[in-house]
Amino acid sequence: MPSALEKLVKILKLEREQGYKNTAVIGGLGAYCDNWATEARTQAKRPEHFPLVEELTAMLRDYEALAGRNERHKAVSTMLERITTGFQPRRAPQPEGEAAAGPPTQAESPPAERAPEPQGEGRRQEQRPSDRPERGPRQEPARGQQGQPPPQQPLDARGERRKGKTSSPQQPQGRDQQRGNNPPGRPPQRDGGERHEFSDGSADDMFAIGSGDSRARGPLILDLPARPRLARPPRKPRQQMDVAQMAEVERKLSEPVVSLRGVGPAAADKLARLGITSVRDLLYYLPRRYDDYTLMLPIRRLQPNMRATVIGTVRQAEVRIGKNNRKDFYIVVDDGSGVMSVTFFGQGAWLGRSIRVGMQICLRGAIEIYRDRLQMSNPDWERVEPDHLQKAAIVPVYSLVEEVRANDVAKAVDVAVKEWADRLPDYVPETVLERADLPDISFTIRNLHQPESMDHLAHAKRRYIFDQLLVMQLAVLAQRRAWQAVPGVPLHVSDEWLNDFLAAVFPYALTGAQARSVADIRADISRDVPMNRLLQGDVGSGKTAVALTALAMAFANGKQAAIMAPTSILAEQHYRNFERTLANIPGDRRPVIALLTSKLTTSERASVYRGIADGSIDLVVGTHAIIQEGVEFHELGLAVIDEQHRFGVEQRGALRGKGTNPHLLVMTATPIPRTLALTLFADLDLSIIDEMPPGRIPIQTRVIEPHGRERAYNFVEAQLEQGRQAFIVYPLVEASEHIEAENAIEAYDKLQKVFYDFKVGLLHGRMKPAEKDEIMAAFSDKVFDVLVTTSVAEVGVDIPNASVIVIDGANRFGLAQLHQFRGRVGRGGHASYCLLVCDSDVTDARQRLEALEMTNDGFKLAEIDWQLRGPGDLVGTRQSGAGLLQLIEDMKPELVELAQREAKTLYEEDPELARDDNALLRERVLAAQDERSDHS
Repeated sequence: MPSALEKLVKILKLEREQGYKNTAVIGGLGAYCDNWATEARTQAKRPEHFPLVEELTAMLRDYEALAGRNERHKAVSTMLERITTGFQPRRAPQPEGEAAAGPPTQAESPPAERAPEPQGEGRRQEQRPSDRPERGPRQEPARGQQGQPPPQQPLDARGERRKGKTSSPQQPQGRDQQRGNNPPGRPPQRDGGERHEFSDGSADDMFAIGSGDSRARGPLILDLPARPRLARPPRKPRQQMDVAQMAEVERKLSEPVVSLRGVGPAAADKLARLGITSVRDLLYYLPRRYDDYTLMLPIRRLQPNMRATVIGTVRQAEVRIGKNNRKDFYIVVDDGSGVMSVTFFGQGAWLGRSIRVGMQICLRGAIEIYRDRLQMSNPDWERVEPDHLQKAAIVPVYSLVEEVRANDVAKAVDVAVKEWADRLPDYVPETVLERADLPDISFTIRNLHQPESMDHLAHAKRRYIFDQLLVMQLAVLAQRRAWQAVPGVPLHVSDEWLNDFLAAVFPYALTGAQARSVADIRADISRDVPMNRLLQGDVGSGKTAVALTALAMAFANGKQAAIMAPTSILAEQHYRNFERTLANIPGDRRPVIALLTSKLTTSERASVYRGIADGSIDLVVGTHAIIQEGVEFHELGLAVIDEQHRFGVEQRGALRGKGTNPHLLVMTATPIPRTLALTLFADLDLSIIDEMPPGRIPIQTRVIEPHGRERAYNFVEAQLEQGRQAFIVYPLVEASEHIEAENAIEAYDKLQKVFYDFKVGLLHGRMKPAEKDEIMAAFSDKVFDVLVTTSVAEVGVDIPNASVIVIDGANRFGLAQLHQFRGRVGRGGHASYCLLVCDSDVTDARQRLEALEMTNDGFKLAEIDWQLRGPGDLVGTRQSGAGLLQLIEDMKPELVELAQREAKTLYEEDPELARDDNALLRERVLAAQDERSDHS
């Protein structure tokens, strides 16, 4: 287990990588410092250790208040230097030749004169043959053994080791110089592998906790020359091309892969199984990960709760019969430093033919401990290609299918990169690349497939992600421009009408955020430019009240309005609420409201159609049925889409097409960080409801271990006895051969016996829509006390009586989804609870669940989710509107903001991208718009 100092080093380096935004840990460094200080004080062994702990704690606490990137950079660099240069207390400068002041402790003799700071070239180049010690076998010295290790190098501005001359071998070394260094006979550990300890050379004095070999703290580093680092990505002078030349290159890129030298029909057939048919497909078929064969942990250095890549030889392989006669495939892998067991659940039938004893394989997954042995469960794996090990390079790993080997793809990609990387026309204007400090497309494609270093790869990924964001932003801005080119019908309401309506309809005052959102909508619909607005609010924040006010504004202007929901049960809920609420609307006439879903009989549907067409129906509440053929509005003034991520761009367009370009309001209860929302929804103006109505009781959330399920069930039963209801959620519908997790169908049978005094219902995604609606309606009507369900419960109806939700295997869901689950309870004024059963020991999984314990704020959770997991789940909420994004796990907020700025600049300068230097970019944007439609 890493020591407090080791943890802090990792956090400080992460903070540096993230641009000093105080986001390396949840809540910032200031919030983290107290817990860290407590752990560090517990581990400190000597008196002089404690002042350093207090010094670091004070710097962590003050970090948030530092103004500007430079000040934070200095603070992080100082802390790293204080940790990694021997951990001596700060001393006042001494006259040259005079011993350092300060009384020695009992365990420490007076320190010797400080060695001069190394300077000049690195020690590998400077050391003379006579000075270089002979390298013997790597051994761990006996406890208490003293030696003369090489001095620690000072840190540069990035907090990493500076190159410099070592001191002379005859230079006297005091204990202060020896602390924290490696024993003799061991090569120096590089960045990321230091032993962070307060020590006088004794292993017993180590500032660390945990079990395992203390030597296994740094990664295995092959004796290779240092990798090149790029302070600034290169850009070659751009080859000038006219439109005709660009078109010719694009045509050749569309040619089949057999046009490449060395790619024959057999290879082309294999590539086609991966969806690769053209040269362009091959160039943009990106690796799913990269294995760095120059920096890899041996098995003996692995620790539980970490993710690792391991290469080893299969020593044992057998099929074992598991739960429910499941055939699991079990192997033991040996890499020369240790052994590790690996289990592939339910995959014995076919892996037994693929993995054999004596084979070298590469495994990537989470490290666990089972019966005192390291193990992996269901890791990614592949056979090791011998040339990968010989190269000792960064090796791209591509997604494959059966009968297509890694070498098949690698060879074809190599041909394509050599032939085309330097000939690709760059579609992003040079001025944009210069402002954004991005490499050219040739560098990007080459290093995405054949990275020279991780630094080169980072620059290539940054450019590739920027391109996707830029094109997507321009595509949605163009779509917005097209929609708003057709005038809409202005809708006006007076202050008096609005005040009277709010007072008559709602028994409570709107929150400030609700009032701002209503004002935004009112301003939008008063213009002849049709409104395009996204209303984003947390679960229970009152979006429906804002939408209802907007619908009433349309009615007040004599126009029709419609609201479309993703499910029949949600549409029915809106219909009942609107009928009840709008009965109190001021004025002589009440709106006529109709429900339109697939449940209506033929005669009922025909009647609704007639009322919509002749204008006798003022407000339609429905599902996709609203946009079906045959629905023609008399005069649709406003359309509202609830849970917009369930609908695509084309469906939104179809609803708009039911009127003369009506105003559009879309709503979502899935909080998305503002930066990301402004990119994903660039075609929409944004209103955020970021406060909850007063009086709402926060949901109490707790993470529990699997062995705590019985206590959780007892708690649920106590809630049921008080007349409440409960959800119990599972990640799977039924048992899976590939995933070891609880499932809803088996749990349903078990929980009927657990809650034998109560009614238990079952709901899952494989049921027919009508059956699901029937189950949810029955639960709403209290026919069932407990609902066993799956992710289908993420967006559901309002069950005010439900007060507890248990989410089994909660670590298998994203934070946004878990927050949506939690929103199923706490709606009826009762104290409510969310219990998260975590069946994983992986640290990042637990950290995410602990974030749910900390806050009920969905927007904070969305930011945390972005920090911990990347924006994948968040982008997924855009669903069919966003197209297919690659490398989104590396998308950072600052890159999103950069793409936003550049897209707006280009759009303002040339909205149609008609200039010659924007010609290729225009083609990319048009293709992206087609892709958005295809995925709708």
